[in-house]
Amino acid sequence: MGQVLFTGTIIATNLTSLPLDNSFASLPPAFYTRLMPTPLPSPYLVAVSPAAAQLIGLTPQQVADSLDVLVGNAVPEQAQPLAAVYSGHQFGVWAGQLGDGRAILFGAAATPQGPLELQWKGAGQTPYSRMGDGRAVLRSSIREFLCSEAMHGLGIPTSRALSIAGSNQGVMRETVETAAVVVRLAPSFVRFGSFEHWYYRKQNDQLKILADYVIDHFYPELRASDNPYQGLLEQVTRRTAHMIAQWQAVGFMHGVMNTDNMSILGLTIDYGPFGFMEAFDADHICNHTDQQGRYAYSNQPQVGHWNCYALAQALLPLIGEPEDAQAALDVYQPAFAAKLDELLHAKLGLTQLDAHADADRALFDGMFAMLPGVDFTQFFRRLGGLKSQDASGDEPLRDLFIDRAAFDAWARQYRQRLQAEHSVDGDRQLAMNRINPKYVLRNYLAQVAIDKAQQHDYSEVEKLLAILQHPYDEQPEHDQYAALPPDWASHLEVSCSS
Repeated sequence: MGQVLFTGTIIATNLTSLPLDNSFASLPPAFYTRLMPTPLPSPYLVAVSPAAAQLIGLTPQQVADSLDVLVGNAVPEQAQPLAAVYSGHQFGVWAGQLGDGRAILFGAAATPQGPLELQWKGAGQTPYSRMGDGRAVLRSSIREFLCSEAMHGLGIPTSRALSIAGSNQGVMRETVETAAVVVRLAPSFVRFGSFEHWYYRKQNDQLKILADYVIDHFYPELRASDNPYQGLLEQVTRRTAHMIAQWQAVGFMHGVMNTDNMSILGLTIDYGPFGFMEAFDADHICNHTDQQGRYAYSNQPQVGHWNCYALAQALLPLIGEPEDAQAALDVYQPAFAAKLDELLHAKLGLTQLDAHADADRALFDGMFAMLPGVDFTQFFRRLGGLKSQDASGDEPLRDLFIDRAAFDAWARQYRQRLQAEHSVDGDRQLAMNRINPKYVLRNYLAQVAIDKAQQHDYSEVEKLLAILQHPYDEQPEHDQYAALPPDWASHLEVSCSS
């Protein structure tokens, strides 16, 4: 196997020899515990993401050749493995110290876009595992692997997934399952809860060290501002608002928006009981564990805002005045509203955002009022085929509705709006197909891949990965993956067990 040329430099032939740094390891020892992963017996490869491998200058085969590294049985030459400490609010309640209970950061690879940290998830117990075993199971690992790459395909900020490696070692959840390890990538895995940890311990020196680290490595432009800590809060708040607007626009539900699962870079991280909206229900709860519906689809925007308030509280000793923290937080609502408005206009193929503002709000409200029970992804994808001048081609879209009179009334309003800006049908459909995905990771698709993988058939994982990396393309040979879910899918549940 030859060496890979990457941005003009020979990088590595496999993960073992990949040059690694670990800037987080330069922080004082109180921020983490150095430790080695716990080996798994008889590991096997499940899948590698070619696109994620390319980010670190390796081919899929070179990643696959590093199986012992992927599962944590071997450590790259320049690795500095560690588990980070943090705290957080879980389901709105202060949970105290948490930390990387089954994640171990082992280094960062240089890329043209900056360093990318590599982290094992499921590689064994750490001092922060509490009562847990430090393992992940194959079921949840497949879901995280596929959704990380699917979200990237959708253009939504996210951590990435390089690989899944499994073992037949038993892991006890509701039943005995088998263990797996995901190698995931992100510029940083620092969370809101990383700051809360030091704030609630009244350790402001450590709080400042962490804030300075994040600013210097990820927001260096803030050093020129009068109050870089206020600037940090404002930047994170804006990024979070934009990310959640993107979630809402594709019907994505995170499921566990605890402050320890919120990225300081505005990335979607920690894929547990997530889901994509199927039959539209604004109050849908994708996490069976969330009995009160705190993280329902309709609540995600306000929970994101609440989490930013929690971060603001943690940063207050550095920001100084509460008014300055509030000023940074005040960007959330307008940033979210503007981003969602932009996305909704694009999803409906409307190019004039301001000229019809009041009418457009009514159009959007009317659309969501008639959507309950209608497949979210198919509605927007089929909407691109609607003709602006007549209803002759409405059937594929109209057939999604039980109350077709309601759809007809809304479609007349929509056509008037299209005619007002002289919309050209073909051009509009092309533009809408670039923002309304045909393929999303429906729960039943993930479950089919999981069922096969548990029988050591990983072909469906590979097929789904390939499809979901290009969710806006027609891919007519894969039409069945865009179909309405089968009846049995309504009985699927996902929870915090993983």
